[in-house]
Amino acid sequence: MAPLKARYAHTNLVARDWKRLARFYEEVFGCVPVPPERNARGAWADRVTGLKDVHVRGMHLRLPGGGDGGPTLEIFEYAAPAEGLAPAVNRPGFAHLAFEVEDVDAAREKVRDAGGRDYAERVSVDIPGAGTITLIYVADPEGNILELQKWS
Repeated sequence: MAPLKARYAHTNLVARDWKRLARFYEEVFGCVPVPPERNARGAWADRVTGLKDVHVRGMHLRLPGGGDGGPTLEIFEYAAPAEGLAPAVNRPGFAHLAFEVEDVDAAREKVRDAGGRDYAERVSVDIPGAGTITLIYVADPEGNILELQKWS
């Protein structure tokens, strides 16, 4: 069977405060808002989410490096969020977003200055056949894990 003809569109990130989290991604990584702001509620929103009386607000942010038609980070805030487990790099499901940066240490400081935090240690490792990667896991202001990486 042939694979589907598809194009990667977006990743959804559920936020506690969508405006604050969107500002973080704009300031730190240069993500660009893609209007309009979303304010979804009603029967169609209930049907697509499988929730009752759902109300979702947020926005798409164009991720860096993909051009005008590249994928977005969809940051949504639910009026009645479910409690969840804290993000962990080894939890099944989506674990982190990765950003290739020019300087891992400078990017780490920018994340911290914008309200993020360290998650683990910075390392450099030789990957046979690929090169040397320097990377660190950090967290955004809501605890979502980010990988900052640079290949050489």
